Amino acid sequence: MSTNRPFVLSIAGFDPSAGAGVLADIKTFEQHKVYGFAINTANTIQTEDKFVAIEWTTIEFVLQSIQTLFDSYEIKAVKIGIIPSLEYLKSIVFLIKRLSPKTKIIWDTVLKSTTEFDFLNIQNQNDLIIILKEIDLITPNYNEILKLSSEKKDANAIAGNLSYRCAVLLKGGHRQEEIGVDYLYIKNEFLKLSTDENSLPEKHGSGCILSSAVTANLALGQDLTTSCRYAKRYIEKYLKSTYNLIGYHYE
Repeated sequence: MSTNRPFVLSIAGFDPSAGAGVLADIKTFEQHKVYGFAINTANTIQTEDKFVAIEWTTIEFVLQSIQTLFDSYEIKAVKIGIIPSLEYLKSIVFLIKRLSPKTKIIWDTVLKSTTEFDFLNIQNQNDLIIILKEIDLITPNYNEILKLSSEKKDANAIAGNLSYRCAVLLKGGHRQEEIGVDYLYIKNEFLKLSTDENSLPEKHGSGCILSSAVTANLALGQDLTTSCRYAKRYIEKYLKSTYNLIGYHYE
């Protein structure tokens, strides 16, 4: 195994269209010149515009896979995608932190598919806060972050509150008044990540790709702010690559 590139890991779903999930993450890792591993949390039946079915991987199988990889490699950063429950996520996060406390963890908070299939409902705020304290960054969009809090507040206020536990990259793709403008919250301070693009085509899996690009940049030694800036540039190139729901990866 080459030691020239840092090792990163995607723990996410398998999307046979390769627009999202571990296949999209691996494409992103390769373009960033990091070596990507992958563990499936679920097998899905879907295309870029239709979600048919999902079959979850047992947590025991996922944890054994994590243990095996961390026993063999120094993994710099981990991106986590779809998971069926907070308990499932907690088991993953706490095992990673026990095996390698310095490994960065990024959770792309995918709560439902773009075709409205629910993956996860947040039912226990206390469990969520415990988990977030062990995570370095979450990457919700404006719809998802509203479901991460039981408080009746707007998305930016929730992001500010959550940022005391972990950093929050609040993605602007679903916000009509500032489409494409992201906000990075760290300890309730925020940085506005603007775009020069007036309009970009939508893409299946763009959130997955953004979070895996951040993961790759962190593994390459960039700080969090720079990693998010670079990742934003990468996803904008991806969005411009085609005019349909599946894009092409290139640096």
